[in-house]
Amino acid sequence: MAARLFQSILLEVKDNVDFILGVVDNTGVITACTELKFIGESIEAAVEFFKMGLEEGQAGGYTFHMIGGYEAGAENAVFAGSIGERATLVCALTAVAIKNSKTQYDEKHDKVTFIKKIILDNILPGDIYIKSREMHFVSDCKRVAYSVRMEDRQDAAVMEALVKLFPDRQKDFVITISESEIALIKELKNGDAREVSRIAEQMDKALDEEVGIPHVIGIGSVVGQLKDIARSFKEAQIAVDVGHVFNEDKTVMNFENLGIGRLIYQLPTTLCEMFLSEVFKKGSIDSLDEETLFTIQKFFENNLNVSETSRKLFVHRNTLVYRLEKIKKLTGLDLREFDNAIVLKVALMVKQYLRSRETMA
Repeated sequence: MAARLFQSILLEVKDNVDFILGVVDNTGVITACTELKFIGESIEAAVEFFKMGLEEGQAGGYTFHMIGGYEAGAENAVFAGSIGERATLVCALTAVAIKNSKTQYDEKHDKVTFIKKIILDNILPGDIYIKSREMHFVSDCKRVAYSVRMEDRQDAAVMEALVKLFPDRQKDFVITISESEIALIKELKNGDAREVSRIAEQMDKALDEEVGIPHVIGIGSVVGQLKDIARSFKEAQIAVDVGHVFNEDKTVMNFENLGIGRLIYQLPTTLCEMFLSEVFKKGSIDSLDEETLFTIQKFFENNLNVSETSRKLFVHRNTLVYRLEKIKKLTGLDLREFDNAIVLKVALMVKQYLRSRETMA
């Protein structure tokens, strides 16, 4: 396909030059030429030129100019069957034209670039279907998006580990989103919750053992259409954000399991502040010390069961009852009553959310 692209550009230039112009690879074989009969033949001087390590130069009566520069991989060069200023200029301009055309072609037909445009909403919905057919995507399979976010700037080893873990570049796409975030768009076999979680656990384990940098993995919803992976990826990002606020100790967060934290995260801060001021007496929620907050947390974890909570806290049942009475006096809420417990649970999460917003600001 590249040779065809090279050839089309050379044929456009042909009428404007009075010497042979072509493209040669690093083995000296002519892959495209203004004179078709020379395609497939070799130029020994080209091999000499590639060994020089120069961007442009002359050898054996030919002028050469690397396509994309020597650092870009040194795979192809434009050659002219002539030497002199004009040959040098024509080779340079043709090399630039070929490089730009190849870049545009690669972007148009590169699946990773296409997927990145979808998840970042940089492509019209109507174009997704057309381009996915052109690029032979399977349209009716299940996919899921993951967001892998690092605390600091990502290390190259992170991308390396993920690409190694998911080597099928026709079905699985590992994409750099920013300096601290990588996306994985994964094609699924059956799409059940177990498979989705297992993939996240594989990534989590690989990043811990092979890279060893702090990270959080967000999981979006499973989708059946290619156009919907943008939604799945946004959900994965929300999962990471919500997890950062309410579950700092977790490294894997699933959007579908965020619970009430997801609702609170989407509320305006003014509404949150209004809720706290209406439910509690002034300063009452701020008067809860660390021991009291830990007691509340354990009470919730044990489903408001006094006996079980006191056992887990290694305290006498009466001691726990005393603490609950103290909480009732401070907040006006009896945690042994389900409705009151729900109110305090939400209030503490709202307070935690507002605190995180202040930190971010």
